[in-house]
Amino acid sequence: MTVIAEAPEISVAAPPPASAPRPTQNAARRILLRLAVLGVTVVLWWLLADVVLAANPVVSKMGPVDTLRALAGLVGDPSFLDAITVSLWRLLAGLGIAVVIGVPLGVLFGSRRTVEDAVNPVVQFLRMTSPLAWAPLAIVLLGAGTGAVIALVALAAVWPIVLGVAAGVRALDPGLRKVARSLGATRWEAFRSTALPALTSPIVGSSRVALGISWVVLVPAEMLGVPNGLGYAILNARDNIDYSGLAATMFAIGVLGFLLDRILRGLHRLVDAREAQA
Repeated sequence: MTVIAEAPEISVAAPPPASAPRPTQNAARRILLRLAVLGVTVVLWWLLADVVLAANPVVSKMGPVDTLRALAGLVGDPSFLDAITVSLWRLLAGLGIAVVIGVPLGVLFGSRRTVEDAVNPVVQFLRMTSPLAWAPLAIVLLGAGTGAVIALVALAAVWPIVLGVAAGVRALDPGLRKVARSLGATRWEAFRSTALPALTSPIVGSSRVALGISWVVLVPAEMLGVPNGLGYAILNARDNIDYSGLAATMFAIGVLGFLLDRILRGLHRLVDAREAQA
């Protein structure tokens, strides 16, 4: 009888899984990509101002080299630093008024469907009306000065906050409030212990949106008879035919807006991280 021996099993080891990129590698790639895009943008800026439109008496003075040189001079100018301080004060004052008004309205609209449906046409009409369209009325009522600028900033910022908070209220779990009420909490205590902590993230997120809109509105609002601020600095550079200074002021406005958005973005992430840990 012939005995046929079984062939030994040959195990083929699976190839090791490809290692996932480390967080530090992802961060480095992201930084390099952004630096590359920034470099390409600067090159395109230089080509447009110093090569393509080199014969233009205005644009040729707004290239990256001239702009950065003028910006270095502005940074050491006390009047320019005062303009930044004044503009930031107006922005924060208008944004603060918008938060004080917008958060209660957002809570009301989000918790009372009947009220929201009733006022929705008016809210949409006011929201879609440019804040700068209210400038003549603001100047008549408050005068050409800081009060009118703050009012226009508040008008621009209030509606994103109202809508963002209302959406946050509608997303709340109603069971939490019912549990708090069943434990004997009053209506205010239930709101303070359940709804208010959950609304922190929508308030900060909508304030970030409102900040971007307010910053865009602030500069043209400061061109309406205001004797200081970044908007006035734009007009002053134009009137003095200082086009390099004009470009430097525009560049500074963009950098400041970027930094302000980053601050609120970081605050929003911090709030979301705390809520995830809770």
